[in-house]
Amino acid sequence: MEKTKLSDFDYVLPPELIAQEPASRRDLSRMMVLQRHKGVIGQATFSSLPHYLEEGDLLVLNNTRVIPARLLGRQAGGSGREVELLLLHPLSEGRWVAMVRPGRKLKPGAVVEFARGLRAVIEDYAGQGQRVVSFTGPAPLEQLLPLVGQVPLPPYIKGELRDPRQYQTIYAAVDGSAAAPTAGLHFTPAVFEGLRRKGIRWTFITLHIGPGTFQPVKEEDIRSHKMHREYYRISAAAAEEINAARRRGRRIVAVGTTSCRVLEAAADDKGFVQEREEWTDLFIYPGYSFKTVDALLTNFHLPRSTLLMLVCAFAGYDQVMEAYRLAVKEKYRFYSFGDCMLIL
Repeated sequence: MEKTKLSDFDYVLPPELIAQEPASRRDLSRMMVLQRHKGVIGQATFSSLPHYLEEGDLLVLNNTRVIPARLLGRQAGGSGREVELLLLHPLSEGRWVAMVRPGRKLKPGAVVEFARGLRAVIEDYAGQGQRVVSFTGPAPLEQLLPLVGQVPLPPYIKGELRDPRQYQTIYAAVDGSAAAPTAGLHFTPAVFEGLRRKGIRWTFITLHIGPGTFQPVKEEDIRSHKMHREYYRISAAAAEEINAARRRGRRIVAVGTTSCRVLEAAADDKGFVQEREEWTDLFIYPGYSFKTVDALLTNFHLPRSTLLMLVCAFAGYDQVMEAYRLAVKEKYRFYSFGDCMLIL
């Protein structure tokens, strides 16, 4: 019987194992290697990734870039209350869908003032506690954001980053995320060079990660959970790379749960993909049949999270939960800045 109860995806994690900053060198993070068909768990460092892959394998990486999407300001008009906006996705020039705090106080017509002369007007409700917001200022929002906004960090990261680039992959290229695709944080130029020398290929897709990735599942029957929609794009070149690898019988290695969701959302019944640009709310949990992804690189995720459910669907519930117990015992570092797991 497949696991569909929220409580099935709980585990005990000592708080001191939640990584608060990245490893001193990205590719020296630890990497657990789970060979799911053999039931074998090994331990390595990320720099040895090429050793575990084969010539012709194709890595699919998410090249989204985290934007300074968190804006702190005050409501105009006398109240002066503190306001927080988290930008989710653009609608048109100067207009965005955003999450707002305090939500009940920010009704259509409310005005929020930020630094550098930036102002926002709450235009309308957008469902799920979100608002349509329009911005005006002395320069376009895209120019003011780096000066006014902050990179939004996950709620379990308690301090400030010394350098916001620590929360970006080295290949981040397309602005739009509220969170980083953290499995990609381990990559360095040296790792890519090692992959190249072994004849391992890679390609990029884009999925802009929304804050829904951190929202807890509340329903005890996880099948009732509704995923937050996220925008993704697969280029014609990426689709051809993926399909060519499948035709040659080579493995498709998803780097991160975001890349995995894109590939599975876009795949046809035979596991081939086409160029496309759309939104997905695909929720992958145990019982799902994978069509395209053959291997997965992923970090260690929060208890009761949709990310952990996806990993359990891919590698098997019992094996994943045993791997997590081992990771706790061996004091792996968890979550966004933590260590990773390669599932083959």
